[in-house]
Order: sequence, then C-alpha cells, then structure tokens
Amino acid sequence: MVEETKVVIVGAAGRDFHNFNVFYRDNPGYKVVAFTAAQIPGIEDRIYPRRLAGGQYPHGISIRPEAELADLIRRYAVDQVVFSYSDVSHEEVMRKASIALAAGADFILLGPRSTMLKAKRPVVAVCAVRTGAGKSPVSRRVCVILKKLGQRVVVVRHPMPYGNLVKELCQRVANYQDLSRYGYTIEEREEFEPHLAIGCVVYDGVDYGVVLEKAEAEADVIVWDGGNNDFPFIKPDLLLVVADALRPGHELKYHPGETNMRMADVVIINKVGESREEDVQLIIRNVRESNPDASIILARSVISVDKPELIKGRRVLVVEDGPTVTHGGMSFGAGFVAARRFGADEIVDARPAAVGSIKETFEKYKHLEKVLPAMGYSKRQIEELEMTINACDCDSVVVGTPVDLGRLLRIDKPTVRVRYEIEEIGRPTLEEMLREHLGLS
Repeated sequence: MVEETKVVIVGAAGRDFHNFNVFYRDNPGYKVVAFTAAQIPGIEDRIYPRRLAGGQYPHGISIRPEAELADLIRRYAVDQVVFSYSDVSHEEVMRKASIALAAGADFILLGPRSTMLKAKRPVVAVCAVRTGAGKSPVSRRVCVILKKLGQRVVVVRHPMPYGNLVKELCQRVANYQDLSRYGYTIEEREEFEPHLAIGCVVYDGVDYGVVLEKAEAEADVIVWDGGNNDFPFIKPDLLLVVADALRPGHELKYHPGETNMRMADVVIINKVGESREEDVQLIIRNVRESNPDASIILARSVISVDKPELIKGRRVLVVEDGPTVTHGGMSFGAGFVAARRFGADEIVDARPAAVGSIKETFEKYKHLEKVLPAMGYSKRQIEELEMTINACDCDSVVVGTPVDLGRLLRIDKPTVRVRYEIEEIGRPTLEEMLREHLGLS
C-alpha cells in the first residue's frame, strides 16, 4: 500500500482552501495535516470544518499561524509544503521555501491546470500584477460593456472567507441588505458595493465548484473579479491583467502577478496619466519580452469627488482602501490623490489617534504616514477604525475606499466620497477585446 503524502498548505484564507478543495479533498494519495494562515489578522487558530473537508478528515483540518510552519513540518513529518497565497515578492516566496526545505519538506506551487475550474459559460477574468493596480474599475467597466451588448452578467469574486466557513460555502449578493445579512467585512464590501451600484449580482464563497454552478445558472457571461494579484480559479476565455504605471517593474517581481502577466491575453497599463513616460515604456518592454502575443491597453484612472468644497483649503484625513496600502505596499491611493488635486491645505496624520488593531497596523506597515487604511476584518476592528477617525483633529474625512463608510461607522465629521473609473487611451479598447475574444457582435 502506497503511503500518504503529508501536506501543509500555506495560505491566507482563500487560495489555500480552493487548492485543497479541487486538488486534495478527495485525493487518497495525500493527507493535509494543517493549513497555516498569514496576511489577514484573526484567521488562525480555526478549523477547516469537517463538512467542507470531506470524509478523509472527520475532525476537520487545523489552521495554525504561519510562524509555526517549521515546527509543523517536523512534528508531522510533512512531505510537501504547498504555497497558496498571493501578492508576495519572489524573494518572500523563496524565503518560505527555505524554511520548508530546511525543515525537510518539499516546497511546491500548484498551477492553473491543477486548480482552474471549467465553466459552461464564457468567462472574462480580471486579474493584476499587484494589489491596488486597478482591477475593480476594470471589472466594472467590463460589466458595463457586456450589459450594453445585451449579456446577462454575473460576477464571481475571489474569496475572502474570514467568518463561519460552512455558512460562507456559497453566497449570492444582489443588494446592500445581503451585505449586512452575510456580515461582510469592510474589505469585502470594498469589492461588492461598486458592482451592486451598477446592477450586477455577485457570488463568492469557500467551495467554488458550488459557486460556479450557481453563477452559471443565471449568466450569459461570468466575470471573474480577482483578489490581490492571484490568478483565476475559473479558466478564462479572456484574461485581462492590470499593471500599475506607478509601480514599474513590479510585473516581474511579485507572485503570482508575473504569472498573470505571462498568461494574459490583454495587459492594461493603468494610471498612465499619473506616471512618467519612461515608466510606462519599461512596463511595455517587460510585457513584450515576457508575453509577446498579449495586446496592450493604456488607461488612466479618472478620479472624482462628491463634495470638493469640503477638501479645498481644509485639513483633511484620508481613509484609503485597506489591502492596497497594507500588503499591497502603496503609501497612498485614490483618496490621497483627490485630496491633493482638490486643494487640501493639509493631510492629517492619523497615527497619533490610532487605537487597538489600527495602531498595530501602523506599527506593522511603517510606510504609512499620511493615510489611514480602512481596516475592518472584525466587528471590533471596525469599532477601532471609527474611534480612530473620530479622534483625529481634522475638518473633514476624504473616503478613498469604495465602501460607503457612513453605512458602517458613525463619523462625527463631514465626509467626502472619492470615486475612480478607468478610461482607455487610444486603441485597442476593452470593448474591442471583448467583442473579439467572446465573438460578440
């Protein structure tokens, strides 16, 4: 009898669960002894439940802090460590590999062929080379174009399962009430609310076999809205990958963003209007050398605000999209750009007012000096975000996150909402690429 290969899956509550479900769950040749968790606070010390893990795992699978990786390898005589999360530098991936190898295990990455599901409907996937490059406005633009062309569009979001995993197996969101009913975090709302605003149904969950089946039942076209810089869970008919003109060279430095860039049918270089021409040309050269068959679209982010008079000449606090400015590595986002563009007198430093986990976030991400990340992975953290905002000495709050914070927080100052959309520069256009690859007239 062949002995089982013992596995630890290194993840961050998303790709790790998907890799398990599609490759390991019903595979008698492997035994997953643990998951480890990183990047997202409060997701370790849980159990991947028996109902999701399957018959080989009557007690479920333990989820441990990633710091315990070497000890887990030695304790369980682990054969393979499977790296399963995104938006990390190639150097950081190899650091994890070194920990695994030194402890005696193999280190592997599961690729698209092993992990992509096949859909019965056409799929357009929107991915990126880095978190914060501009996937969300591209996804919205794609949905608007497809709806204009007469297609029923359903969005499938990359997972963010931070709560009760059994209850989050498959979730359909059609309105703002659904967001509250499912108890979505601020990070999740950042991705869902803009789609709801344009009339799209959004699915996510833990088991994407179930998610895909449900989405297929009501869609002509599925739009995969990727998370971080991960590659799709569903095999796309058209893969759009967003590169960031403000971070030239990152398309070759981060995992699995470089994979996306090399697989892309179309690379969209975003934020061209805010960047240097030589940086744009560097990205074009890198794309041409790595993926010569890809089409390239140049685009700018068009930023608008609802109350510019609350910015001009004021002392403002800027609240940004959390993932973009934390593990995404950006020191600012759309809120900061809007504050500068619309004439803020001063951008207030939130660090002296930060409390609890918000203070810890600033201590962990030391590059953050002028913006407050909209952290909200738990009810307590949302309360601490509210406390931090209200403790800041400022005239108004510039909200750069797509979330309507007024629905979640009681902010005691005037707020300004920032919106940003993508606008193609020249040709080809997104509509031309969609028509060509999906055969739409």
